[in-house]
Amino acid sequence: MVKTKSIFWVLGITFLFQACGYRFPGGAELPGGAKRVFITIFDNQTSETGIETLFTNDLVFEFTRRRKKAWAKDLEDADAVLSGVIAGVSIDTISVRGKYTAAERRISIGLDLKLTDQAGNLVWAANGVSDQEEYSVVADRQQTEQNKQAAIRIISGRLAERIYNRLTDDF
Repeated sequence: MVKTKSIFWVLGITFLFQACGYRFPGGAELPGGAKRVFITIFDNQTSETGIETLFTNDLVFEFTRRRKKAWAKDLEDADAVLSGVIAGVSIDTISVRGKYTAAERRISIGLDLKLTDQAGNLVWAANGVSDQEEYSVVADRQQTEQNKQAAIRIISGRLAERIYNRLTDDF
């Protein structure tokens, strides 16, 4: 009797989720009916050297982590091409120690993205996708630079996840 009630509860909850339209994330389609996307190395229009590789790699990782078959290793295997521009980096002091010494800074990075089909037609675009992260400023300049690079890595990971979600957003 207890086993039968448990089965009914499980079935009831299952039917409830199906009836309300709930589904687990990750099943959404890419824009324009694309099945496989090739991701080009981002164009870096900032003074931060090397971040184009970091941002591109994090986006490729996000695609392979979420839906491995959606990422095309070669341009010939892709239905669409995702390209991006790292359009801006700004660094602002957000707290000070004394009159002229920064204690904490905030780095903000903005991207412009576009997805085109193999014929070069624009399928999807997102301009001004941005994120920010704070980092500590210390007396050792090398440590401060390492803190800034760690903040850039955090931003890159978050933006990769956000871009993937926006690309596959279907509601």
